[in-house]
Amino acid sequence: MASMFDQIAGNKRESLLLVFVFVAMIGAVGYVFGLYLNLGEYSFAPVTIAAAIALLMAWGSYYYSDKIVLSMSAAKPVTKEAEPYLWNTVEGLAIAAGLPMPRPYIIEDSAPNAFATGRDPRHAAIAVTRGLLDKLNRLELEGVIGHEMAHIQNYDIRFMTLVVVLVGTIVLLSDGMMRTLWWGGGRRRSRSSGGSGAGILALIGLVFVILSPIIAQLMQLALSRRREFLADASGAALTRYPEGLASALEKIAADPERLEVANKATAHLFIWNPLKDHGGRMNAMFSTHPPVEERVKRLRGM
Repeated sequence: MASMFDQIAGNKRESLLLVFVFVAMIGAVGYVFGLYLNLGEYSFAPVTIAAAIALLMAWGSYYYSDKIVLSMSAAKPVTKEAEPYLWNTVEGLAIAAGLPMPRPYIIEDSAPNAFATGRDPRHAAIAVTRGLLDKLNRLELEGVIGHEMAHIQNYDIRFMTLVVVLVGTIVLLSDGMMRTLWWGGGRRRSRSSGGSGAGILALIGLVFVILSPIIAQLMQLALSRRREFLADASGAALTRYPEGLASALEKIAADPERLEVANKATAHLFIWNPLKDHGGRMNAMFSTHPPVEERVKRLRGM
């Protein structure tokens, strides 16, 4: 069994590899788009335009996503006097991690769950539900807070923002090309391209452009699952007690209550999918989180 630190290093390498594949896909889709538009040496121009638009869209979410997410989740800030148990746990683990203390929030919901948000450690928040505080013991709560602290420490929010930009760029390019083909750009291109060989390449390019947004979103989900594994390993390294998080995940997954404030836009942030999608290899491919059984197995193997 690989050590805790080997798993952390492996997850980081695989995450960076997936980002490299994203960039390669953007280049390929953009180049095919440029060819269809007969741009010649300027075939990469669509990449630049789409990237600029996606970056502009991501800028707003990068600086204001934490406020939006906390508001959508009905999370309320807490004080040390009102919630000393939560405050002291967050403060202690922040000191252990060498990080500024994230702002603690509570969601008044009986379903146990938690998430971290913020663009960097100095602008971070950790939100937990009332159910998490009521249903977990001290070691389990420390495991969950350690997991969320790891997301902050590993700059997962910033990393996933980058991924959103890359996915958005691919979707914009693909959508732009399909609109161009719809309005006759593809027909003009096909008339100017002689030979069956060019027609086959054009067909391959078209299929790639149609499938690329789906592939990109599947890769985004894969990255999200990888970051959860990384946060599990990093959080266990922080608390030095993997069993606390393993036990907490089992309790959270087994809890029958549904988190009322959860939705598809925020589900990927939580420590466990609050929409409670279960079972099947196909469901696993389209899930933002790894199967809880696999997470627990890895934690108990450390």
